[in-house]
Amino acid sequence: MYVAVKGGERAIENAHAWLAEERRGDPTVSELSIAQIREQMTLAVNRVMAEGSLYDPDLAALAIKQARGDLIEAIFLIRAYRTTLPRLAGSNPVDTGAMVVSRRVSATFKDAPGGQILGPTFDYTHRLLDFALMAEGEAPPAAPTAPADPVAVPHILGFLDRDGLIEAATPSDLTPPDLTREPLELPADRALRLQSLTRGDEGFVLGLAYSTQRGYARNHAFVGELRIGTVAVEVDIPELGFAVEIGEIELTECETVNQFKGSKTEPAQFTRGYGLTFGQTERKAISMALVDRALRWRELGEDFTGAPAQDEEFVLSHCDNIQATGFLEHIKLPHYVDFQAELELIRSVRAAAFSQMEAAE
Repeated sequence: MYVAVKGGERAIENAHAWLAEERRGDPTVSELSIAQIREQMTLAVNRVMAEGSLYDPDLAALAIKQARGDLIEAIFLIRAYRTTLPRLAGSNPVDTGAMVVSRRVSATFKDAPGGQILGPTFDYTHRLLDFALMAEGEAPPAAPTAPADPVAVPHILGFLDRDGLIEAATPSDLTPPDLTREPLELPADRALRLQSLTRGDEGFVLGLAYSTQRGYARNHAFVGELRIGTVAVEVDIPELGFAVEIGEIELTECETVNQFKGSKTEPAQFTRGYGLTFGQTERKAISMALVDRALRWRELGEDFTGAPAQDEEFVLSHCDNIQATGFLEHIKLPHYVDFQAELELIRSVRAAAFSQMEAAE
């Protein structure tokens, strides 16, 4: 039977104190500063901002420090803080065509207009431990040449657009629902699906994207363009009658070119997948674009093959790592009453079964 546990509050306080001690680690080692995390763990900071739906590198770095490097816990902290913030205004859609790029590559066109910019990337590094990094305090070697001033470059897929070889982009003036303020409803339109994928767990979306490459959705893709850079954020000021730039944010944008043999309603042409995330999060943006394309099977008149990445309810209901973590981790909390009920049930079922066996003998 259930017995009330006393002293739980004191135990929780002690657990919190122990957690703080573990978070700090060896006090003889210098403590990490928020600036160090922000500047030297930028990819982790970018992921926390993207999946936390809040662009603030300092707060993301603070969350990572508080969470002891657990990025999902850090994302949870950022989302919780975000809910306390007032919404002062709505910004205009950002113009990624005017992005000032620091990295821009295409797997489809070697001589892309505006050129390819490798930027800071692991793509061509050897996956070997660099023990020189253990020599703390040493400055990295200078680049052979200073990078050119970044300039805005056109979208590569626009050149396929001109020849009618790829489905036309269909911009909409409709304001999409805000997933940060309204619960997800199914079926979801593409704008809502993209919001959900942007906030979705990178590992989960990556796994789904990989499944499409292995044949689960028959969806072969090329990276038409992957670009990383800064864009201006503008807000309309009614009193002024024009938009005012209030800041800049860094984004990663991926557009994929996908094979499409045509359907009853659409001719054979290339189709698009799309991904957009905060910061330099290119693995997530590419994965997002692959899953986005897989989810578009209905609007393109394709057959549903039963692939997980095509199942809107499965993808959107399970990609959010905060929901998943909450539901998974709650089972480690006290369930004494529930278990006692299950225990009594199994005992009664076993007793009834044994009685029937004895009667049969």
